Amino acid sequence: MKRFHVHVNVNDLEASIGFYSRLFAAEPDVVKSDYAKWMLDDPRVNFAISKRERAVGVDHLGVQAETGEELAEIGRRLAAADAIALAETGTTCCYANSDKYWAEDPQGLRWESFHTHG
Repeated sequence: MKRFHVHVNVNDLEASIGFYSRLFAAEPDVVKSDYAKWMLDDPRVNFAISKRERAVGVDHLGVQAETGEELAEIGRRLAAADAIALAETGTTCCYANSDKYWAEDPQGLRWESFHTHG
């Protein structure tokens, strides 16, 4: 089963962790000096925030696959749509090792489809 992914850039990590912890009624599963992530089951979402040198707001959306086979199927669909901007294997991002496909929708919204394996 796949999980929806949302990544938001924030100005104030500590204040944002407090806000989202109250909103989700849960503390983050991962906290780093520039990053926090909640792996929620209700709603089933991988919600991450970070303080980066990018504009504040939604950075990208995505789909987290539970298996390599699920990711391969997503990759085939993206390829059929001629939407793959970058395919990465064994990359490290957001403090995790993953295989992923980066794509953009027709409006330029970035999508990250990935399978984390470490």
